[in-house]
Amino acid sequence: MEDKNPHLTARNFPSAEEEAAALAATQRYAGPESAYRLAFDDPAFLLREQLRPVRMQLELLKPELVQQEHGIESTLVIFGSARIKPPEQAVAALEEARAGGDAQAIRRAETAVAMSHYYDEARRFAALATARSRAHATPVFVVTGGGPGIMEAGNRGAFDVGGKSIGLNIVLPHEQAPNAYITPQLCFQFHYFALRKMHFLMRSIALACFPGGFGTLDELFESITLMQTGKSRRRPVLLFGRAFWERLIDFDFLVETGMIGAADLHLFRFVETAEEAWEILAAHYGFDQAATGTGEFAEDA
Repeated sequence: MEDKNPHLTARNFPSAEEEAAALAATQRYAGPESAYRLAFDDPAFLLREQLRPVRMQLELLKPELVQQEHGIESTLVIFGSARIKPPEQAVAALEEARAGGDAQAIRRAETAVAMSHYYDEARRFAALATARSRAHATPVFVVTGGGPGIMEAGNRGAFDVGGKSIGLNIVLPHEQAPNAYITPQLCFQFHYFALRKMHFLMRSIALACFPGGFGTLDELFESITLMQTGKSRRRPVLLFGRAFWERLIDFDFLVETGMIGAADLHLFRFVETAEEAWEILAAHYGFDQAATGTGEFAEDA
């Protein structure tokens, strides 16, 4: 028998989507100069300079709501250069440079081959974290900047083991397409760097930073500054490749000159391998303990 009673939770008003779809076009006021369109369905209005606060709010809300819908609570952030190539591409470029005979091109290609092992390490770390945390009550999802290089390696590692991963792309003057390994429903695009960086940190349980340039350094040091100043809770910050980082930044000199305190050196850890990085996270969060160490009775253990 058909239920003639209305649902107790039925909508009393049409949704904005229904309202916009049902709105009939009015010929007299259908032109681009008309103000007749619904405000929330009018791109020209939403893109006005005065609407920047609204656009910023939307850019904050969209990734937040979508990740909530997918049950994402904890993330592992992987930062690093877009220019680090997969080993097979780096080797092929070196062979091409050697065939060309240009000494400078050969040196650059040799350096690229040496750096390409970080691509493999990022890929392995992402796969390891995704696979090891899959059965946890709160799985850990990899999040990257969504581009090529180390970012691709992070998303690719999660993809390799059948896991979801997130890409937070940014609109840049030069074209940057999302890499092919991001979960499509979790591939976002940002206009504002600040909101993108906020989303990197909002759910993160750890940051893994591989060699990179200005963008990587910006992301790393803003994150460390927020932890140093108490604006953000402290969590593991793992710098892959001690030799790279210590040549790039003289951390001891910063302490010697009083620019940072000696205790600030404990805000990060150097690691070399995916396994070493995972061991630090497992020890910090008790991931590899018995069920009572991480589950319902953890406080009694």
